[in-house]
Amino acid sequence: MRIPQIVAVAAIALMPAALIQSIHGQATSAARPHISGISHLSVYTSDAAKTEYFYVHDLGGQKRDDPQNPAGVRYYFSPIQFIEVLPLPAGDTSNNRMDHMAFNTVNAEALRLFLAAHGITVPAQVEKGSDGSRWFDVLDPEGNKVQFVQPPANPKPVPVNPLSVHIIHVGCIVHSPDAENPFYRVLLGFKPYWHGGHTDTSNDWISQQVPDGTDWIEYMTVAGPETKGIPPTMKQETAGVLNHFSLGVFNIEKSVDLLYAGDRLTGKHSPPQIGRDGKWQFNMYDPDGTRAELMEFQASVKPCCSEFTASSPVK
Repeated sequence: MRIPQIVAVAAIALMPAALIQSIHGQATSAARPHISGISHLSVYTSDAAKTEYFYVHDLGGQKRDDPQNPAGVRYYFSPIQFIEVLPLPAGDTSNNRMDHMAFNTVNAEALRLFLAAHGITVPAQVEKGSDGSRWFDVLDPEGNKVQFVQPPANPKPVPVNPLSVHIIHVGCIVHSPDAENPFYRVLLGFKPYWHGGHTDTSNDWISQQVPDGTDWIEYMTVAGPETKGIPPTMKQETAGVLNHFSLGVFNIEKSVDLLYAGDRLTGKHSPPQIGRDGKWQFNMYDPDGTRAELMEFQASVKPCCSEFTASSPVK
């Protein structure tokens, strides 16, 4: 997907001054460290026991302690990919169950310095986990918390999950792609992957692939007067559909058979279907409504709306 010239000009107008200068060759900085893929999605739970049953029994995640947050729990799908579950803060009345999304990088400190050099507000230093990982958080232009994680040098192995071993994308609510693109597309180097919508001319879903891998972030666009956050009239159920994660599978039919045979479809789920991107998918929902999407790596039919403009994951 090419950015029209008028959109590109608008995007540049929204960039930090330091980033604009670097585009025009008036400032230099160290190269951006590689961003290789999804690290995790962090979500809240109002019922830890039911949530654990979903992520362990239904999805097959490997439960472990959380090196970042002693109150949290992680459910691993590979040694460096997991879903982090945090307890819902007392008195929380928000319909939002997503805390942050996270991407893996080869060097968290170098990436922190890179972002700082381009006018992005960053913490004073990276955090260090008990597992040897390093990370830091920033806010994207719409205020979504984004974390960049340098995995431990020798991550602990995870038993092979017959359902899936790869989180291929995360989705989050976005009001204005033009506001988000200077951060993801221009500064971080994410590349267009696919875009489409409920009709052939709408762009409800815009996928941006990480610069150094095949995982992607999916803009789940919403309309309204708000410019950030969850619209006040949006139900928790709808927010959970939009703020989601996807597990890659080779064959949806075999994956659903596996779930059915193991009596792992006791919670809310939808029938298998071919998405507008031409890929078979199957949706499941954790107890608080966060959508876990099973998606085949490759399209089975021609996608609507646009062609794929980058390579799809193969495993």
